[in-house]
Amino acid sequence: MTTTDYSKATDGTRVISIDPWLEPFAPALRERYAVYKKWLDNINSTEGGLLKFSQGYKNMGFQVDEASQDVVYREWAPGVVDACLMGDFNGWNRESHRMTKDQYGVWSLVLKGNPSGQCAIPHDSKVKISMVMPSGERIERLPAWINRVTQDLSVSPVYDAIFWNPSKAQRYIPKNPKPKQPADLKIYEAHVGIATPEPRVGTYKEFTKNVLPKIGDLGYNAIQLMAIQEHAYYASFGYQITSFFAPSSRYGTPEELKELIDVAHGLGITVLLDIVHSHACKNVLDGLNMFDGTDHLYFHEGAKGRHELWDSRLFNYGSHEVLRFLLSNCRYWLEEFGFDGFRFDGVTSMIYTHHGIGTGFSGGYHEYFGPGVDTEGVVYLMLANELCRQYSPDTISVAEDVSGMPALCRPVAEGGMGFDYRLMMAVPDMWIKLLKETRDEDWDFGNICHTLTNRRHMEKSIAYAESHDQALVGDKTLAFWLMDKEMYTNMSDLTERTPIIDRGLALHKMIRLITHGLGGEGYLNFIGNEFGHPEWLDFPRAGNNSSFQHARRQFNLIDGPDAHLLRYKYLYNFDREMNNTESRFKWLAAPQAYVSLKHQGDRLVAFDRAGVVFIFNFSDQSYTDFKIGVPEPGKYTLVLDSDTKENGGHARLDHAKTECFSEPGDWNGRPHSIMVYVPSKCCIALAVQ
Repeated sequence: MTTTDYSKATDGTRVISIDPWLEPFAPALRERYAVYKKWLDNINSTEGGLLKFSQGYKNMGFQVDEASQDVVYREWAPGVVDACLMGDFNGWNRESHRMTKDQYGVWSLVLKGNPSGQCAIPHDSKVKISMVMPSGERIERLPAWINRVTQDLSVSPVYDAIFWNPSKAQRYIPKNPKPKQPADLKIYEAHVGIATPEPRVGTYKEFTKNVLPKIGDLGYNAIQLMAIQEHAYYASFGYQITSFFAPSSRYGTPEELKELIDVAHGLGITVLLDIVHSHACKNVLDGLNMFDGTDHLYFHEGAKGRHELWDSRLFNYGSHEVLRFLLSNCRYWLEEFGFDGFRFDGVTSMIYTHHGIGTGFSGGYHEYFGPGVDTEGVVYLMLANELCRQYSPDTISVAEDVSGMPALCRPVAEGGMGFDYRLMMAVPDMWIKLLKETRDEDWDFGNICHTLTNRRHMEKSIAYAESHDQALVGDKTLAFWLMDKEMYTNMSDLTERTPIIDRGLALHKMIRLITHGLGGEGYLNFIGNEFGHPEWLDFPRAGNNSSFQHARRQFNLIDGPDAHLLRYKYLYNFDREMNNTESRFKWLAAPQAYVSLKHQGDRLVAFDRAGVVFIFNFSDQSYTDFKIGVPEPGKYTLVLDSDTKENGGHARLDHAKTECFSEPGDWNGRPHSIMVYVPSKCCIALAVQ
């Protein structure tokens, strides 16, 4: 298609050598890369490089000298004419600790340590900045870079800023090395607050003690923590951030979060932060909005700075100081807490001027370039990913983008945006739509296989069967869609195994394995779905009388006193076996699967990946001596079987006797074939041992 050699291009067009269909958009690629280079050159020349620039949190906000206990406080607020620090330490006096302003609009103050060696501001005490606008109006805010805020709902929903300066004895010191970036990423997406069966907010300590061992036992090698950055409204699921540098105090202290991450590392588990840089809470009293009384400090002014659907503020990614704030926020979570990477929320909103609102993406390349693209947002993400690489090559970045932007997951040097993975958001949408609208016998296996394999060449993706959004109030988990009619009455082994329960258990396992094996280069599970969590997710709010009934995960169904009698254990067992089998064969790290069979009449799907042959029988009929194409010769034996007793099946396959010897000769596009017994409503995986 192209006669130009782009393979050595240094102007952001090298990605065209991988995808020639991008050539008509070479000017757009050059333009955005030029903006990126301009920012990078500017940061290198004025700030000493990205790594130094991203250490703003070591200069802004509160800085304490370890030896003298002197405190320096700095805040960017160019729109005000006077500023002072007040708090418990000075009896909330607005005059005693006045600040001075430099030429860049940064206000600062030095508080000398006491002669006794104590800090002038007591640890864990309240502080606030008081400022005067040009009009004479006084405004008071929480420091923008504050790393601890707390909320007393019995007094007010507004947060208090806390000066956090624990003694050396009180600080958590990590003990474990960080794991290497896994090539076969298996993510357990979790929310600390709901990670307890009791109807209340869970804690970091409880998650560390009770949930981390389960995640390790299940074979996941990564955790993605949601709702960590402090957010005003619990029911926002963590997506209305007020204090970007403060870990949520709902679950405990910053030191307890550090311990959680360190213990995960000790289990060999990588920890990702669900980071929200796509927007900010519009709160004024305890957020960034109108921080210095102006509409445009951290955000775009007017309508451009407001997200009409999320009712939140939108960052000005073209501002030097906003870049300092956001890039430093990335570095802060990596360095101070030990996170191993990020899942960037709301990427679609960041990279388009329309924010994805009312816009459908057909996949036509013209949709990804031109006036609809927010170049400043794209460039910010390029800078953020470049920072992650410079900080550590093992840092992982995942994009939540529904649009399918080309080169999203290609290196910045090629003209890509630098992400490691994108989320395959069409996959959970497909499964929920099938269960809602289509009878089993009418499932289109060609479309299912297409959706699971429809991803960009040489750009890694993460597949998942159901997302956290789909469990929210108004919807249901996959298990509940499959079995809600009998989940309260027939999930005990002491009750009759009805057709509804039998179908539900079978399809839940099959949906997960076909997504795991045929989907992306990574796999994600939302907390609780591994054992078929019932019902839905609903945070306490006015509409449900502030109930925690559905803002919890019922782990008692798998580890409670009666759990051995319940059928949830079968789904849990299968999830563990599925992940551990992948760890043996590493199919997620292998090239995309070859689909050898998708037979609508027989309702069978077969594919192979990393030498493992996967067979799915979605019909109610079992097949004896069914011929399946295989990639290599040899004796194939079972490595995974959803039909075992331990996995809640009927044990129709004798593992000791199931040996399938290959025959040469092309079959369904594979060079060899085997004859295999495939029970109904069952999935199996075989490999040459």
